[in-house]
Amino acid sequence: MIRCILIAIVLLMGTPALAQPLIIAHRGASGERPEHTRAAYDLAIEQGADVIEPDLVMTRDGVFVDRHENEIGGTTDVERHPEFAARKTTKVIDGVQTTGWFTEDFTLAELKTLRAKERLPAFRPSSAAFDGQEPILTFDEVVAIAREASARTGRTIAVAPELKHPTYFAGVGLPMEDAFVAELARLDLTGADAPIIVQCFEVGPLERLSKRVATPLAQLIAATGGPADRPGLTYAEMITPEGLKAMAAYAAWVAPEATLVLPRDAEGRTTAPSALVTDAHAAGLKVVVWTLRAENAFLPVERRRGEGFADHGDMAGYAAAFGQAGVDAIFSDFPALARAGLH
Repeated sequence: MIRCILIAIVLLMGTPALAQPLIIAHRGASGERPEHTRAAYDLAIEQGADVIEPDLVMTRDGVFVDRHENEIGGTTDVERHPEFAARKTTKVIDGVQTTGWFTEDFTLAELKTLRAKERLPAFRPSSAAFDGQEPILTFDEVVAIAREASARTGRTIAVAPELKHPTYFAGVGLPMEDAFVAELARLDLTGADAPIIVQCFEVGPLERLSKRVATPLAQLIAATGGPADRPGLTYAEMITPEGLKAMAAYAAWVAPEATLVLPRDAEGRTTAPSALVTDAHAAGLKVVVWTLRAENAFLPVERRRGEGFADHGDMAGYAAAFGQAGVDAIFSDFPALARAGLH
């Protein structure tokens, strides 16, 4: 997850830490179904997720679609479509050279002929069994899933879209911000109490959005590097007390990588919590950490169980530790395990 995240009512405002952290289904229940599919979102909601997350990239005809990256070779069956073979190419996205097929080279109608597949089949073979069954979703369709589920369950299911690579997309003639504001207005998601959190790793898009809509915004923070649109600014500088105060001028949430809240030592074991949650709350920001996964490869040493990196460890206990650290929300590929750990 890199580059450019609720409940309606007061939970999204500058209130103190929540007694019960929100569970944000990271691309749906993506540990059990191919990510960003209706099956993944439906399962996440069934498992008790409060929020479902779509990553948003753009098509050639300017539609927001739900993919982890604009490169779709790893998450769809595009390579099995001979009619698209010539579109395989190499591009530089935020300084990283990437080869594959890219959403901005396809119309929505063309993308709708593709089917999703599991991005991490070596870790998630049971999810890969669902490959080829689900189409690519638009942002509209994800919002509809949340609204249908809200009506069905009687509880508010929010959405947490992430704007991916807005500077890159602007550079290829597909500026995101105007189109996204228009989309939010059409979907009636521009208010401070709207059931949405908009997330991005870049700073400028969030600053500009904060002046155009009251929608809650979240600044994503990685453990290394800095925002693609602010050369010279590091994420480490952004989570100092001074940096968090500046962030609070445009965002309601700070969304750090999980190890920035519960660091790990040289052996990969969890150490005492950092000051980030305390400092963020002092600045008036809520804290949502990303991303909790059940496989040993992603857990600290003391939470691992079994011998293999793909074996499942104690993710519920890991989620509980973040609850004890005072976070306001957790991104997880396994909403049921996150929910179990927070009860």
